[in-house]
Amino acid sequence: MNTTNPFKKNRPFVLGVVFTVIEGFLSASVYMSLYLLILMLLADNVTWDNLLRLTALIAGIFLVRLVAYAFGYTQGQIGGGAVSRQIRLFLGDKFKRIPLARFTQGQIGQYVNVMTSDVSGYEQILTHKIGSLVKNISLSAMLLLFVCVSYLPAGAILLAVSLLFVPNLALSFRIVKKYGRSRNAICAEAVSSIVEYISGIQTLRAYNMCGAKNRTTTDVLKQYSDVSYKYEAKGIPVAFTFNILTWLSLPAVMLVASRPWLAGTLASVDYLMVCMMPMLLAKLYMAISIDLIGYKNMLISKGKIMAVMGEPEETGSNLPLDTATHEIVFEAVDFAYVQGEPVLAGASFTVPDQKLTAIVGDSGSGKSTILNLIAKYYEPTAGSIRIGGQAIGAVAAEQVLAQISMVDQDVFLFDDTVRENIRHARPDATDAEIEAACRAANCDGFIRKLAKGYDTEIGENGNLLSGGERQRLSIARAILKNAPILLLDEATASLDIENELAVKQAIANLLSEQKTVVMIAHTLSIVKNADQILVVGDGHIIESGSHEGLLAKGGKYAAMWQAEQKLSA
Repeated sequence: MNTTNPFKKNRPFVLGVVFTVIEGFLSASVYMSLYLLILMLLADNVTWDNLLRLTALIAGIFLVRLVAYAFGYTQGQIGGGAVSRQIRLFLGDKFKRIPLARFTQGQIGQYVNVMTSDVSGYEQILTHKIGSLVKNISLSAMLLLFVCVSYLPAGAILLAVSLLFVPNLALSFRIVKKYGRSRNAICAEAVSSIVEYISGIQTLRAYNMCGAKNRTTTDVLKQYSDVSYKYEAKGIPVAFTFNILTWLSLPAVMLVASRPWLAGTLASVDYLMVCMMPMLLAKLYMAISIDLIGYKNMLISKGKIMAVMGEPEETGSNLPLDTATHEIVFEAVDFAYVQGEPVLAGASFTVPDQKLTAIVGDSGSGKSTILNLIAKYYEPTAGSIRIGGQAIGAVAAEQVLAQISMVDQDVFLFDDTVRENIRHARPDATDAEIEAACRAANCDGFIRKLAKGYDTEIGENGNLLSGGERQRLSIARAILKNAPILLLDEATASLDIENELAVKQAIANLLSEQKTVVMIAHTLSIVKNADQILVVGDGHIIESGSHEGLLAKGGKYAAMWQAEQKLSA
């Protein structure tokens, strides 16, 4: 893989272009063969031998063209595909270096579009547009040369028409720049809206919001329709005008060439061929014009790819975060998802080493944000975060995450077997270690009841499993990874009673090891035995202490506890 310029063309691609040009030149020879045939007819020199020789010539040219086309097309496809693969690998490597926060700020859809449709669009340039362009341009050049040699004034008219490409393309490219970018942007938005529509179809049907009643999707599709109409409405007149002018070259050539023909200085066969060329060139020019506009439009895809390649990268050190202890310290940490709307403001606290710290507070108070900052999914806008005495601001996210196991309420699983999903936590783990982790996570029982046990495919994001089963697999991964820091974000939320009990037992097994644990829970009874409880409110730690100590204070935590007791009574 080319790590400096992923767009660099390779030898097969260059060979593909060269042989496509050769095939373009050879295709012009068909008209030369026609020229020879007409000469024989006019000279009354049509004999069996002459026809055989001409047929053999045409067949020979056809075979050479066939070989040139087949080789050029194949090499072009191989070379273009290799460049496309090179770009995708480069982007995949680039994504590893983009700050993780970028993947949680509405950018995922754009990245997916760039990696799929935009790279495919650029591949279309390499494998189809360039080959078609060079072939038609080379063929046009040969036909123009033939007309110039046959009768220069007629060639001058066709050359003048060729110069009309300059204003035609200038206007077309302006239209592409103005409306093509807008259409691509709205197209990406439309794709995201459609994906959301399909993903939420059950909810939408439940609320009778499908079809035309879904305003979000219909509005964005209407925007796409409008910008596509404007795109075509502005582009068609330009192309139509150019097409008329190119076809007008036919009567102009016929008129100009008629005088020498009538005077006997231009042979009839030359006059006939010269008059045929404007028709052929008009079709070629239209094809070239369409391909060039498509080429320019597809270069928008290249621009979007380059925009991703130019995104800032993480600057943290890739040296391992190797500390003797794993206490976590926040010092005057500020953070905001949207500028001017702080989520944390001057938050300061310490999570003791190898102790359980629980974080509670109202919804939206910043509990999950604290876990995201510890894991370096986000960077604080001010203040510092230290693990084991080392500031993590200058450490690469991967090195921080290497010290952390996470169990989130939103579990992500791969479309793979149960065994391989667990193995992602530690690729060198043995089957026995994976099964031991699953037993500790209270999921060995249901796994063995699956059709193929640990080798059962669980579907996209584990959609063949229940929520509780997916959560227990997530806990098994955390157990297998055995990192010194454990982050639990409402791991029992949205589960039925049976699954919640199974998950709680799995978490208890996970907590049996000496780790630095930070837990967020939606019920206080789960965290009452924590070594430390932090109460978050208004972007600050408003209370901290043990369960009994916080109840004695009679503050926010005590009020939350009393409210929960009334609900459970």
